[in-house]
Amino acid sequence: MLLLKHKVQVNFETKGLKMYHNSSQRKYWTFENEECLGKLRYQANQKFRGKILASGKVGVHESLLLDPLEEDALFKHYEKRLLDFCAVFKPAMPKSVVGTANMYFRRFYLNNSLMEYHPRTIMLTCAYLACKVDEFNVSSSQFVGNLQENPAAQEKALEQILEYELLLIQQLNFHLVVHNPYRPMEGFLIDLKTRYLTLENPEMLRKTADDFLNRATMTDVGLLFSPSQIALTAVLNSASRAGLNMESYLTECMGLKDDKETLSKMIDSMRRIKNLVKKYEPPKPEEVIACKQKLERIHAEFAINMNPKRKRGYEDDDHVTKQHRVAEEEWTDEDLESL
Repeated sequence: MLLLKHKVQVNFETKGLKMYHNSSQRKYWTFENEECLGKLRYQANQKFRGKILASGKVGVHESLLLDPLEEDALFKHYEKRLLDFCAVFKPAMPKSVVGTANMYFRRFYLNNSLMEYHPRTIMLTCAYLACKVDEFNVSSSQFVGNLQENPAAQEKALEQILEYELLLIQQLNFHLVVHNPYRPMEGFLIDLKTRYLTLENPEMLRKTADDFLNRATMTDVGLLFSPSQIALTAVLNSASRAGLNMESYLTECMGLKDDKETLSKMIDSMRRIKNLVKKYEPPKPEEVIACKQKLERIHAEFAINMNPKRKRGYEDDDHVTKQHRVAEEEWTDEDLESL
């Protein structure tokens, strides 16, 4: 847990757990700005479109494929489905597991198109892998038991999850440890209780701070800022909404009174984080319906090219291909409607 010591001088770029500072998350999965992320997603979309258009398949036209904006709408839809699945999971899923699953989902689709790998399966694979990595011990049968009551559909879902698990790990470059903002937030609340006596009841900030982190999960802040930056923003935003001015916490308790440059960078980063969270808009339902129709058609037409087993050297295994396509057809979004 992050414990802030008395008179600590904060370097905003490296503040937080030393583990994060030396982590693969900071080195490989923290990007400079939104433009970098947009470029990666655009390239993933164009790469798949180019591959399909170059295949020579009769009837293929650009209008049949998803453009980047349509993919973004569908991504938001399935990300929300992932979070909903985790929210009602039994036994209750820890916040850290939910955060890890969501970060896997975001990382995967930085370099892959939803048209190539169906988000319905990838989202559950992300949640399943996160349970393993964060040592939230549930069996595979317990996991898919949260999906719906039909045992046959649960079995098919599990087959797909296990089939895609290695692919997911590979696409994450085997960087499986995710540092979330939840522990740093607890550290800040402890620090407020022990050193910032101006605030009588720091716990009053928890609910609004938690809400902020939940909203932040559905944005790119986790790919742009450190967990401690996000956590501090959540706490100070909560204070601001309660009508409290905590500038003295930054200047006195965090030792930034005489470090104007670091303080300025800190405030600028918090402003960027708040703006990202504020401008998030869920996709329109009618837009999602139209895009899902296109997505299902794409996966029905090109499923033979999307089987991860075929990418691992099973090109001549007709049984594998046939089995995969049947599973995709019989297990659909409707199996998630009970969430």
